[in-house]
Amino acid sequence: MHAATGTGKYERLLARCEGLAPVPTAVAHPCEATALEGAVEAAQKGLIAPLLVGPAAKIAETAASSGIDLSNLPIVDVPHSHASATKAVELIREGKAEILMKGSLHTDELMSAIVSREGGLRTGRRISHVFIMDVPTYHKVLIVTDGAINIAPTLEDKVDICQNAIDLAVSLGVEKPKVAILAAVETVTSKMPATIDAAALCKMAERGQITGALLDGPLAFDNAISTQAAETKGIKSAVAGDPDILLAPDLEAGNILAKQLSFLANADSAGMVLGARVPVILTSRADSVRSRIASCAVAKLVAHARRAKP
Repeated sequence: MHAATGTGKYERLLARCEGLAPVPTAVAHPCEATALEGAVEAAQKGLIAPLLVGPAAKIAETAASSGIDLSNLPIVDVPHSHASATKAVELIREGKAEILMKGSLHTDELMSAIVSREGGLRTGRRISHVFIMDVPTYHKVLIVTDGAINIAPTLEDKVDICQNAIDLAVSLGVEKPKVAILAAVETVTSKMPATIDAAALCKMAERGQITGALLDGPLAFDNAISTQAAETKGIKSAVAGDPDILLAPDLEAGNILAKQLSFLANADSAGMVLGARVPVILTSRADSVRSRIASCAVAKLVAHARRAKP
């Protein structure tokens, strides 16, 4: 795994968290050292107040063998990972926790408990994933969506994916987020459906179907990220060179984009699921502790933003 770069963008998120109370967080099945350590360290930093949900003996054994101090953290004892997911979701529904955090169970196991028709955490919004990235070569936090949940999103899905990311950016302190809707070209053509979606999303924002942000697209990646590239191509855009959010045309594009930023550009990435009743921290086992802490900081800011608005 690449070394953490620490260019200070995540640290600014942590600074925003200071003075806010730790948020009760259901941690589903933290039965591996990295998952347990991430939750415990976030608790020590005052970001979350974890409820560890899983087989108590296994959690204690993991802590002992890795030298992790569980110092009086509450454990909700359930027999296995499937029960951990169900119980963690139940704690959210009962109002005992305001954030859901993935431990060492499979993502699809946790997601199926979240999207379950009976007793899940669905809302009217489509659920989507964001990578919150600290890219050393970019001047601010960059949100990439959706690279993990919606495989081939329809235009209507993209409206929710876009709005979820905008609401997130606002809760991180961005006043009017700029959204670049990515495609391979900047002209609209029926040969490339992503360009038509991009044009429609921009018009929908004009008509108030997407709110709180400045959208532009279709934009090829170079024009989205570089003002110079956009100028060379004669594109007049307030988003080019300064996006807060990159909206990918489909899951593959979003996933490849986020992972190449991590592995070729040494970016750190925090993972979140949005559009459910509460923010869901979705880290990968390959994530650095810095990424895990950043995910908790982001979730804390989202949870506090939710408390503030009815």
